[in-house]
Amino acid sequence: MAQYTPPLRDMQFLMSEVLNVVDELKALPAHADIDLDTINAVLEEGGKFASQVVFPLNQSGDEEGCTLDKATHEVTAPKGFKQAYAQYVEGGWPALSCDPAFGGQGLPHVVNQCFYEMLNSANQAWTMYPGLSHGAYEALHAHGTDAQKALYLPKLTSGVWTGTMCLTEPHCGTDLGLLRTKAEPQADGSYKLTGNKIFISAGEHDLAENIIHLVLARLPDAPAGSKGISLFAVPKFNVNADGSIGSRNGIWCGGLEHKMGIHGNATAQMVLEGAVGTLVGQPNKGLAAMFVMMNAARLGVGMQSLGLTEVAYQNAVAYAKERIQMRALSGPKNPDKPADTIIVHPDVRKMLLTARAYAEGGRALAMWTTLQLDKELSSDDEDVRKDCGDLVALITPIIKAFITDNGWIATSHCMQVFGGHGYIKEWGMEQYVRDARINMIYEGTNTIQSLDLLGRKILSDNGAKLKKFGKLVQEFVEEEGTNEAMQEFVNPLAELGDKVTKLTTELGMKAFGNADEVGAAAVDYLRVAGHLVFAYFWARMAKVALAKLDGGDPFYKAKLATARFYYAKLLPETASLIRTARSGLKPLMEMDEALF
Repeated sequence: MAQYTPPLRDMQFLMSEVLNVVDELKALPAHADIDLDTINAVLEEGGKFASQVVFPLNQSGDEEGCTLDKATHEVTAPKGFKQAYAQYVEGGWPALSCDPAFGGQGLPHVVNQCFYEMLNSANQAWTMYPGLSHGAYEALHAHGTDAQKALYLPKLTSGVWTGTMCLTEPHCGTDLGLLRTKAEPQADGSYKLTGNKIFISAGEHDLAENIIHLVLARLPDAPAGSKGISLFAVPKFNVNADGSIGSRNGIWCGGLEHKMGIHGNATAQMVLEGAVGTLVGQPNKGLAAMFVMMNAARLGVGMQSLGLTEVAYQNAVAYAKERIQMRALSGPKNPDKPADTIIVHPDVRKMLLTARAYAEGGRALAMWTTLQLDKELSSDDEDVRKDCGDLVALITPIIKAFITDNGWIATSHCMQVFGGHGYIKEWGMEQYVRDARINMIYEGTNTIQSLDLLGRKILSDNGAKLKKFGKLVQEFVEEEGTNEAMQEFVNPLAELGDKVTKLTTELGMKAFGNADEVGAAAVDYLRVAGHLVFAYFWARMAKVALAKLDGGDPFYKAKLATARFYYAKLLPETASLIRTARSGLKPLMEMDEALF
């Protein structure tokens, strides 16, 4: 019963009217020939693939799940997944933003991000199979040897092979310094790895002919903790020198996790018994290499929740326009019917507009961030690369945590719109809630993202990265300061910017006295920062909508109404968050541990 329509109009609005994407890209040597028609054509076809090929498999894939043959350790994905992946490869979609030197199409990351939003709306579990491959590709592209690149990247680019990252072990999650998997050097320069990994998304499946696992492990003489971790490329099937597939390697699936959601993706327990691998990057420097993949994954997880927010919203709106129940408090709105459609009720509208505001705000942030990533990677100006890199680093934990928190809120609201029907599987809404919940946990829990934002990205450099984003906000406020029509957006934005500056300074001073103060405030702080970022982009979107309002296009009217809703009903959350962030460590730590 669920439905999905790719939000191409909103993507085009952001690209052409808000972010000026094409002109920004044309200034980069790698994308000097890009044009809007090409981007629109790619996204239109990508939307068709997502909605017509992948979306129909979402609910059936959830119901069927993955199957492990314990005798062979092979995993079969749900019916239709393999065929859809073959169409994905045949269409050249894996190569969209990959390096042409390895068979890629070299399109900007911002285009790929829009495509992946649509894939995640259509089917998050399926999208995780190719999605993990992008991270593996990026890590090998940045840190692999020439031989590794020649061996693996063309196959990952084409999608004939997929990739994973194998980090977590049964006794350790985020604290990778505790991992025990061992790597023994061999005479031929390779290594044999032994250990156990868990929670490996897309760790084993039948979609591709080979899987390249990027595995964290310890060398025999490695120092303790995170300083003693190395990264290795470990293929499911060993690869011959000519690139052909050889013998089965000693890495296999020992079990599949039974999960709350994303049933269509194989979350595998991986066993390594003398698995042959090659070192990626420098010995004991594996985390630096792996962070390329982890940061890509964190942006990807934000896209997962953005996609779920959009599709949940679309279905809730369609239902609210058809479902009749009770009369409006102010009198009948559908007098020809026995009751009014539920979209007339204020709280139903509040739930719908919450999801819409979080979807459209998240889309603006995601597109802007991946545009900065394109500039970081491709600009010939060193200062531009540095500034854009700092902004991407600052925003990455916000995309991962704020968008996924919002996705959980939005999908839950949208399920609520359906009332009792939302709790029933056949409508598809409860699946969006279940799938959305994992996004707040994996690739570093949202608390970890909050600690990263406040501790690493902001306080560690005395707010230098934050000031770079603050400068964008300040410039916008100054530009629109005399525009009377924009005061309802500019004034709250400027006020929140000042409050964030003061809060950051206050928390920094507290942290000098006790570092645990960062942990006490970080989650609330990230949410405040997320609202600051969203408020900035909503103000920019409102500016365009106001200028186009007289043209009569209902798109701009809806955009302005959503902006006003965001500022009136969602942004004020920051007041309570700032207060709780300031309440400090004492309320959390004064109770004796034995009393819990």
